[in-house]
Amino acid sequence: EAPGTIFDKIVSGEIPADVVEQDETVLVFRDINPQAPTHLLVIPKVRQGLTQLRHAQADHEGLLGHMLATAAKVAKDNNLGD
Repeated sequence: EAPGTIFDKIVSGEIPADVVEQDETVLVFRDINPQAPTHLLVIPKVRQGLTQLRHAQADHEGLLGHMLATAAKVAKDNNLGD
């Protein structure tokens, strides 16, 4: 497993975040340096070796699908786009 990141510290609560949504698998929070009027980050709570999207493997399919579904739900719940 890769060394701890700022995202690990956010997940653990070491670093505070403006959390929009979370479940047992993912955490969605507002970016502290937004590049758009609404800039949310969706991250896995447990990386499972998925430190970057380029490292995705077949066994990450469920996690990635859940992250996308969560992003879609948050977008809909917050009236973001069509």
